[in-house]
Amino acid sequence: MKASRAEQYRDFAAGRAAHLYRSACLLTGGDTHLAEDLVQETLGRMYLVWGRISRIDNPAGYAQTVLVRAFLTHRRRRSAAERPVGDLPDSPPATGDDPDLRLALLGALGTLAPKDRAVVVLRYWEDRSVEETAEAMQASPAAVRTRTVRALARLREQLGGSLVEFASR
Repeated sequence: MKASRAEQYRDFAAGRAAHLYRSACLLTGGDTHLAEDLVQETLGRMYLVWGRISRIDNPAGYAQTVLVRAFLTHRRRRSAAERPVGDLPDSPPATGDDPDLRLALLGALGTLAPKDRAVVVLRYWEDRSVEETAEAMQASPAAVRTRTVRALARLREQLGGSLVEFASR
């Protein structure tokens, strides 16, 4: 029985790691190193509860919630004020993607407060409902709606005409 649980966890971790990493990159505003750390922490926490996984209706959603909470916890620590210096590391170009748009969006996301960024990522990247987002962030649905409106207004303010410029290419 233990071997099958270990195999199930390995399959789950292998299948969800890339998705968790993409979400973590968005949450961290493009800080790939912090994103990797958050994914590792999330997978470690999931391993600890994997024996009780039968009680969890949606393990993938639970993992996403663990990731968001790990991100918010990290941002509350004093050491979270560190910011890397220099340019983003070179990464292989993704086909069909617009790197300028990606950098503009990541830069704009990076200027949002951590909770605002988490709301935007959960609501629009993860396509979660207000209630699911509120549960993941341990906040009320009204707080999620308020944060969403404010975060989107700030993104529009920062990106302004930039999005029109990228869309017209």
